[in-house]
Amino acid sequence: MKKMEENILIYLKENPNITRSNLAKKLNITRSAMLQFMEKIAFPQQKLLKKDEIVVIGGSNIDISATSYSKIKERDSNPGKVSISFGGVGRNIADNLSRLHENVRFLTIVGEDHNGKNILENCESLGISVKDAFVVPNATTPTYIAILDENKDMKVAVAATDLCERFTPELIESKRNIIENATICVVDTNIPKETLKYLSENFDTPMFLDPVSTTKSLKIKEFIGNFHTIKPNKLESQILTGIEITDTNSLIENCKYFIAQGVKNVFISLGKDGVFFSDGDIFKLVPAIETDVINTTGAGDAFMAGIAFGFVENLSLLEACKFGIICSSIAISSEKTISDDFKLENINMKLRGN
Repeated sequence: MKKMEENILIYLKENPNITRSNLAKKLNITRSAMLQFMEKIAFPQQKLLKKDEIVVIGGSNIDISATSYSKIKERDSNPGKVSISFGGVGRNIADNLSRLHENVRFLTIVGEDHNGKNILENCESLGISVKDAFVVPNATTPTYIAILDENKDMKVAVAATDLCERFTPELIESKRNIIENATICVVDTNIPKETLKYLSENFDTPMFLDPVSTTKSLKIKEFIGNFHTIKPNKLESQILTGIEITDTNSLIENCKYFIAQGVKNVFISLGKDGVFFSDGDIFKLVPAIETDVINTTGAGDAFMAGIAFGFVENLSLLEACKFGIICSSIAISSEKTISDDFKLENINMKLRGN
């Protein structure tokens, strides 16, 4: 028997309940490679090996977009088209992760209404566990309505997301066992500041943070160092660090600020210029992939799903970053927030071609 197979059996004997990703990390190989080795030794309990679970905590809402066919006339009825879709940063990340064949549990909050029921049913159809989602009686599920002109530029929008403020630390505590047993936890800032603080201070599970926006990122500025991995864009990073990004040196300084606070991994998205990442030792810019841009709405959510996948699969930071960038490139080349082409086989094909 080869050394790798011997080590697998040793680790399994030491801890029969070890997760797939933790076993792969001990062996210093990817999770898929580890499973292939297990097949070679015909390990009979392979299917019983504890599956990794990614817990996503964040917002979900109904997105309504109304586009006028011609120049908008205020205070009048304008002919146009209306589209309705499922949205929310947390929901979108969970959706993307499920398409990467990950085991996903989604903790979100919705109203006990038609929209809330539809969101949860859609998640279940994708294989996302929502049995621990919070359903609030006599409450309205968060809804976002945008009015776009004939050029698809937003003229005005209304975000009815008051329900997210009821996502309290007490609700998080009620799911302690689920969060503690997760391989990683992906969090967005649509939930209240005190809940984000409680979550970041009271669990040992690696926390991956999506700041969502410049305004919402301010919620976590005081305790940003509690998060394992963060994915700010250029503007969010500048807001959080107070350091303007103008060149490579200023990108390095932004990363150093976060690392000094306690963050383990930093990925700063720079749009068409790519992603700059660091773990405190490596500082590297990975260029974006040239893609016909159709819709940038879901790019950040796809990238976060990509790097979360990379961590669970035991990829290097560079490999995870490249994987995330390809995820984003597929997202922006589709009219839909979640592209129909967002499939693991398509991403791997693009990886081989780059």
